[in-house]
Amino acid sequence: MAIQTQRRTFTVGEYHRMVEAGILTEDDRVELLCGEITTMAPVGSRHALCVKGLNAMLSEGLRRQAVVGIQDPIVLGESSEPQPDVSVARPPRRRYAESHPAPPDIFFVVEVSDTTLLHDRNVKLPLYACAGIPEVWIVDLGGLRVEVYRSPSPEGYRDVHYALPGEHIAPLAFPDVSLAVDEMLA
Repeated sequence: MAIQTQRRTFTVGEYHRMVEAGILTEDDRVELLCGEITTMAPVGSRHALCVKGLNAMLSEGLRRQAVVGIQDPIVLGESSEPQPDVSVARPPRRRYAESHPAPPDIFFVVEVSDTTLLHDRNVKLPLYACAGIPEVWIVDLGGLRVEVYRSPSPEGYRDVHYALPGEHIAPLAFPDVSLAVDEMLA
């Protein structure tokens, strides 16, 4: 007799209760995607360097215009709470004392991809699009480019641009904040 197994999915609320109960801790490198608790890839040195650079560039360029989060959770509905490498949200920062930013709060997010490119493109990007995140950048360290996704829809992002070394890109919400692709990839 074969035993049938079923997957158990979780809501964001249940996920938070697991943290409160000590089942999950801040040291666990996990995120909730489509109701499933998934393990996040280890952060390599090149990935960490890129995130540090983005933090410095965006924090300096945006000053008090936005809240820059580094690997902080954002809530995408009842069943997903990803932790993008960088999130740029509406100020003031104390508005997030009781809850993580949600789609209406987010200007854009950045995923840095060294070993996670397919996961970022095929799993996380559709979640961001369905949630209405207006802009997503994927810094493709292996491909030496920044993929810029804009105009979200339930079917994905309608506007895709690839920025290469030697070019500059600016977020839609902050057109005066121009970032060099070379610096992002360094």
